[in-house]
Amino acid sequence: MGQQKEEKENKGVELINSIDYFMGLRIYEQSIRYKDDCCFFVMKEGLEKFLILIGDEKALSRSGFQGAIMEHESQTFLKCPLTHENAEQLRSSFKFTKPVLIGKASSYGLGDRLGNAGAAHLKAIRNSGFKPVLAQQSIRELERTRRTGEDVLDAASWAAFQEGYTDGFGADADHLKTTDDIDRMVKAGFTMFTIDPSDYVVNEALTMGKDDLLDSYNGLPWEDLNSDPGERLSHYSKPVRLNNGFLLNPAKEDVMRGMVKYGDVIVHTKKMVRYLLKTYPEHPAEFELSVDETDQPTTLFEHYLIAAELCRLGVAVVSLAPRFCGDFEKGIDYRGDLNTFRKEYEMHLAIAESFGGYKLSIHSGSDKFSVYEVIGELKSGSVHVKTAGTSYLEALRTIAEVDPDLFRDILKFSLKRFNEDKKTYHISANPVQITDPDSVSGRRLPAFLDDNHARQVLHVAYGSVLTEAGAEKRGFKKRLMKSLSEYEEIYEKNLREHFIKHIKPFDL
Repeated sequence: MGQQKEEKENKGVELINSIDYFMGLRIYEQSIRYKDDCCFFVMKEGLEKFLILIGDEKALSRSGFQGAIMEHESQTFLKCPLTHENAEQLRSSFKFTKPVLIGKASSYGLGDRLGNAGAAHLKAIRNSGFKPVLAQQSIRELERTRRTGEDVLDAASWAAFQEGYTDGFGADADHLKTTDDIDRMVKAGFTMFTIDPSDYVVNEALTMGKDDLLDSYNGLPWEDLNSDPGERLSHYSKPVRLNNGFLLNPAKEDVMRGMVKYGDVIVHTKKMVRYLLKTYPEHPAEFELSVDETDQPTTLFEHYLIAAELCRLGVAVVSLAPRFCGDFEKGIDYRGDLNTFRKEYEMHLAIAESFGGYKLSIHSGSDKFSVYEVIGELKSGSVHVKTAGTSYLEALRTIAEVDPDLFRDILKFSLKRFNEDKKTYHISANPVQITDPDSVSGRRLPAFLDDNHARQVLHVAYGSVLTEAGAEKRGFKKRLMKSLSEYEEIYEKNLREHFIKHIKPFDL
């Protein structure tokens, strides 16, 4: 099969080279494919990419793709813009451009807020041992970037085709809070659904007095939990030995606090999962539960309780994101005691293995290099890592290299937006520590992307830079996308090297 594919690609290159129209244009050779009497490939003309089909007029007309018929030197071809309609046809014609279920294999979430990082992501992850979740976007990110789920999935499909990546990629509808969110992302074609029940966490459970705790415990939605207060208290108030020999020995008060904190979370998760499975029974779907957005780290017993209750209620997940000890701030490395993290991670792994071996999911996973080293050294269990902001920052690194004036404008604008945009993020950046970009020479501007304060300021302002009225007047997004397209190879190099640095410590 490999030799046959190579022969067809060589034939395609010869065909393309024989047509003067394509001389001097960038042809993405990995994309060359033959199907239904047509040669398919992706081409870049100026700053825009097109899907090209070469064949006779009958083959082109029945292909289902929409574009302009071109005739050149006795050759007929179809020049198709990378539209949503053509992306849908692409997924119908080439199954490898359609997302698949990843399951419990180790995977990497490759959030792409600009829609142009997918090819570099695939270059970095190919042959790494990780499955790529190439399309990943939260509802909040969609709102802040003014993109749709269809936009995100289309970008992933075009990237897979351009790179000839046939090993399968996932599509994660991240941080879903409502059934409307589910409807929206099922319609877009996503296959992984991350449930975010953070609105249902009762953080106060940890500090409640005994009387309030008892009232809250008895007042849980026991009918939805298919149990009663006494039965659950009796069930969990006993020692549990995990696979690694570690013993959980919760007191009755621990059980009550855990159930009060997460009882509504469990019920909400069950309702969200069952809604999707009942409403869209034919739609391929796998689930992650995210409980990382809480005031305190997820204790080992809390993790065990959540997993046990989901299992009892018939809710299957492929991954679960606890809130780990230490600080997982956006855009910078882990802050905390790595020895403590290692010990607790091993216990969390043992809990996951007790309930089918689902993946532990690392949220805010961008740039947590010291954590990657720890997990890689353990060589145990499966992991899912979620990144998003780090790809945007590598786009800005590229801009700092090739368009200094634009980078200075974006950094200064981000500094102005910081106090507002930081409100929904857990970060420690201090803008006072950031040097005035106007005082820095062009060749030294990329160093801002190696400074934790600047990284976080730039990270949290992405939505404002891409959409905010003041930013639109400055044309930030248009200028940004133009420069990244013009210097595509530099951008891909920065992204590829950055993600190889992310992936290598796991040594799968």
